[in-house]
Amino acid sequence: MQAFHYKKASNVDGAVASAAPHTSFIAGGTTLVDLMKLNVMNPAMLVDINALPLEKIEKLPDGGLRIGAMVRNSDLAHDATVQKEFAVLSQALLSGASPQLRNMATTGGNLLQRTRCYYFRDTAYACNKRQPGSGCAAMDGDNRIHAILGTSEHCIATHPSDMAVAMMALEAVVHLRGANGERSVPLNEFYCLPGNTPQIENVLAPGDLITHVTIPALPEGASSYYLKRRDRASYEFALASAAVITQVQGGNLQHARVALGGVGTIPWRSKEAEHALEGKPANDETFRAAAEAAMRGAKPLHDNAFKVELAKRTLARALKAATQVA
Repeated sequence: MQAFHYKKASNVDGAVASAAPHTSFIAGGTTLVDLMKLNVMNPAMLVDINALPLEKIEKLPDGGLRIGAMVRNSDLAHDATVQKEFAVLSQALLSGASPQLRNMATTGGNLLQRTRCYYFRDTAYACNKRQPGSGCAAMDGDNRIHAILGTSEHCIATHPSDMAVAMMALEAVVHLRGANGERSVPLNEFYCLPGNTPQIENVLAPGDLITHVTIPALPEGASSYYLKRRDRASYEFALASAAVITQVQGGNLQHARVALGGVGTIPWRSKEAEHALEGKPANDETFRAAAEAAMRGAKPLHDNAFKVELAKRTLARALKAATQVA
C-alpha cells in the first residue's frame, strides 16, 4: 500500500470540494482497501464520507423508492418495503458477499465495486483496465469466470455486483453531485463497455459523488425474482445470475424487465429477452425463447463457453419463479 492523505467530510458539499486530483471517496472500503493493499489502486487522498447524511431509505409519493448512497447493504436487504415491493433487490443483496461485508458495504460503493478478474488484481500480469495498453492476460489465460457479453479485444472482465444487476432490472437512476452541480443518470447509461478504453468503467467525472439512487414503482401486480448460480452456496461471485420483473395478465406477459449478472462486462440489461417476453404466454416455451434471445450475442472463450447454456437456464428458471409468485 502506498502513502496517502486522509480527510473526513462532514457534508456533501465539503466532500465534493475536497476531491482533488487522484482522490477516492471511502465509506465501507470493502473493495477500495483491498485494491490499495494490492497496489492496484493508489489514490493520493482518501475522503471519508461515513459522516454524510445519506443513510435513509424513503418511500416516494409515486410509489418509488429513494435509497441514500450510505445505506448499508444489510439495511437495504432487510428493509420491509424493499422485501415486500422490490423483492429482487433484497434477494440480490442477500446472495452477495457475507453478512460481515454486507454490514459495511454501502449502496454507492456497491455500484462502483470493481472486477474480481485475477489479472486485474495481480500487478504481475498485463491488464488494460489497470494499465491501458499493457494487454489482457485473461484472453489466453484462465478465463472461466470472465464475461461473454459486452467484451472487446482489450477486456473481458466481468462486473461483480449482484445489487447492480437487480437495480438494472428495476430501472434505477443514479443521482450525483460534483463540481458542476447535480445530475441524474439512468443506471443503463451509467456503466461503460470496455471497447478501446476498459479503464473507463462509468460516467463519473473526477470528484463526482453518488448521493442517492431512485427506483420507480413497479406496475401493479408485478413480481420480481433474483437467481444466482455460483460454485458454492455463499460468499461467491456469480457465474450467471438473472434479475427479472414480470407482470402477467390473462396468462400473458404484459411487462418484463431482464438483467443478467456474471456474464457481462457491465450489469447486463437484455432488451432482446424483454422483447421476446412481452405479449407472449407465460410458459416454458416463451421463457426459453427469451433466454435464447438474451445469449444471441455471446462471445465465449475456451474456458467459459459453459456460461452460455448456464445463463439461458438461469434466466428461464428465474422467469418461471417470478411468474409463479404472481
